[in-house]
Amino acid sequence: MQGELLPVSSDLGRFHGVPRTMVEVTNQKEAGCKSKGQRGCCRWFQKICPCCCRQKSLHDINETDLSEDLHQPLNGDNELKELLLSVCSVDLLSNKTGQNRLEHHTDLYHGNELIIRRGQTFLMELDLSRPFNSKIDKLHLDLRTGPRPAVSKNTHVLIPLVEELQDERWEAKIVEQNSNRIKLSVNSDPKAVIGRYKLTVTVSCPNGKAATTHDPSKDIIMLFNPWCEDDTVYMDDEEERKEYVLNDTGRLYYGTEKQIGARTWNYGQFHEGILDACLYVLDKTEMLPSARGDSVNVVRVLSAMINSPDDSGVLAGNWSGNYAGGVSPTAWSGSVDILKKYSQEGGMPVKYGQCWVFSGVTTTVLRCLGIPCRSVTNFQSAHDTDVSLTTDVYFDENMEPINHLNTDSVWNFHVWNDCWMARPDLPPGIGGWQAVDSTPQETSHGRFRCGPASLTAIRTGQVYLKYDTPFVFAEVNSDKIYWQKNRDGTFRQIHIEKKAVGHYISTKAVGSDERTDITHLYKHAEGSEEERIAVETASRYGSKPDMYSTSKVDVTVEVNLEGEGPRMGADAQLTIVVTNLSSQPRSATLHSQVAVMYYTGVLKGTVKKEKSVVIPLHSSSPVKTMEWVLPYQCYQDQLVDQAALMLTLSGRVTETQQVLATQTSFRLRTPDLKIEPVGEAVVGKEMGAKIIFTNPLPRTLKGVVFRVEGLGLQKVHEVVVGDVGSHSTVTVTEQFIPTQAGPRKLVAALDCKQLTQVHGVADIVVKD
Repeated sequence: MQGELLPVSSDLGRFHGVPRTMVEVTNQKEAGCKSKGQRGCCRWFQKICPCCCRQKSLHDINETDLSEDLHQPLNGDNELKELLLSVCSVDLLSNKTGQNRLEHHTDLYHGNELIIRRGQTFLMELDLSRPFNSKIDKLHLDLRTGPRPAVSKNTHVLIPLVEELQDERWEAKIVEQNSNRIKLSVNSDPKAVIGRYKLTVTVSCPNGKAATTHDPSKDIIMLFNPWCEDDTVYMDDEEERKEYVLNDTGRLYYGTEKQIGARTWNYGQFHEGILDACLYVLDKTEMLPSARGDSVNVVRVLSAMINSPDDSGVLAGNWSGNYAGGVSPTAWSGSVDILKKYSQEGGMPVKYGQCWVFSGVTTTVLRCLGIPCRSVTNFQSAHDTDVSLTTDVYFDENMEPINHLNTDSVWNFHVWNDCWMARPDLPPGIGGWQAVDSTPQETSHGRFRCGPASLTAIRTGQVYLKYDTPFVFAEVNSDKIYWQKNRDGTFRQIHIEKKAVGHYISTKAVGSDERTDITHLYKHAEGSEEERIAVETASRYGSKPDMYSTSKVDVTVEVNLEGEGPRMGADAQLTIVVTNLSSQPRSATLHSQVAVMYYTGVLKGTVKKEKSVVIPLHSSSPVKTMEWVLPYQCYQDQLVDQAALMLTLSGRVTETQQVLATQTSFRLRTPDLKIEPVGEAVVGKEMGAKIIFTNPLPRTLKGVVFRVEGLGLQKVHEVVVGDVGSHSTVTVTEQFIPTQAGPRKLVAALDCKQLTQVHGVADIVVKD
């Protein structure tokens, strides 16, 4: 019987997914094989399913038959390949407008890579060579990060396929199947290492095993997750998450406590190339990839990498006033240019930064990696150099400052960062906001870094809790102690100021550009019992634990500013107020001197000095007010960056020998750049902005340059203005084409050696 079709009635030996087949069985004696191809097909089927074809036993297949089969391109071989399982393509569903990016709050990052946050599920699709059969087929995902991935170090992750997903572990589940395509829901560990992972997919079936090769376009970037309750950086307030993770612009505060200035800073954490730059900074550290799952370690290491003295970090600090070969710190208005320059130039430190620049870049990097962060300014910020937890000022026998001993300083302002995280390495209750400072001031365990230090520990004086809590405590709540040299060379304590440092600690408010005062997070109310207990608790761990005097104080001296304070280019006028708190008449002598000062508290030189003035203080009129004036001619050629000055008053009450001493810093206010948008703000349509500046000085400014930038509006662009005459006004128009819709900020900063801290901002709403 020739060509008879017989159904294969048994499932035995049939591969899953292959339909029941009608097999044509031909009697070899009656018909024979008409061709070598047909003979090969017959032999293939006999080998696969001998129970259905018994015309020739396996013993009858000779070496010649096998040789023929191996050398023929048989249809049977193609059919066998169809029964094997392999991955044809991988779709990470990574489009920035897709479900993954939206649900992970990563849709603002530039590009279409898969950027996800740990501890949260994401979706991916696989196209397979045939339908997946969960009974006989197996699949797992393979993720690797770092130069030497290891399962034991959590840098090599094998993700199995499971029936149901469970929290806090790497797992995958098939949630949809359509013919050869399957959709996976993948869950990640909330303690997963952050960074870039290489992905491969491995599948297997009874016939063999296959794996995809690594495709860089399929890399997965893992970030910290403030939306995940199991992540150490979890923050439960949505408005705060929007501000401290997703807001790409902010406000930095500077000046003095009585003259607080503000400037806009473009963090730009979602800008093109910035995520790669932040991962590059992380790769430049000596931290092992396995440690990148610990937010405390990551923050501490990055606080060292943002500065450059000991590890070729992002920014080179410069407080000299000479910025040749780089950009003046006051000319920067954002982090994007700095981070891109650092990564593009192979890790060469960018010149130059000071505290607000270090802080702005730190905010960018931490927000980019998913750690809630804000820039914070402390006015009257102490710099304790000897771990005494006090700020010490030394005078000689004649009440003249001994400059070489006065190594402690009080900065007019200092900008650092708060970041939000749990502290599993510390006792319960210490989590929340942590202070971290990237400005290189003092070394910590051999590196220029500071923090993270718990604000709760700082507030309560628990300076024994890591990291660097004593240093930050001294910055915000140390007492200022005045010492006078005795004839035998020793020193005695003559006065204590208990409210000298840590004033108006400021950060940008949530959801607005207003300043919010967070001093209460760093310390109890000044003079309260809780605050004094915290100071005494902290002092027990310092190098001078028993240095508090109990001498009676009944005369006080203070310095007041009128309005916003003196302006650059005019005489500076302040008011000195001496008050008699006793019921008896008093008289006092008072010395004054004023010095030009870097904002760090380091004095450049004295510009005016006045000898003692005798001040009568009657009990009937206990308050004596005196006007103090510094003419413009005294300081015009002496100013340094920030235009800051320090007025030091010292004296003695005749009747009680009480020492009077106080120091007041003030700055000369500079004008703002005025920015006026011109034309309609529409994506893709050219518009302009007028930048208007008036020189406040009675002299010509040389080589004025405007640096203009705006996220979604314009990349950093330098506008050369040239010389600007005395009290002259200059107007330039900058043209640009908006690229992103929504509320945007155009920021401009003046770069001129003779005048610093001049900047401006304009709010622009761009339409689609």
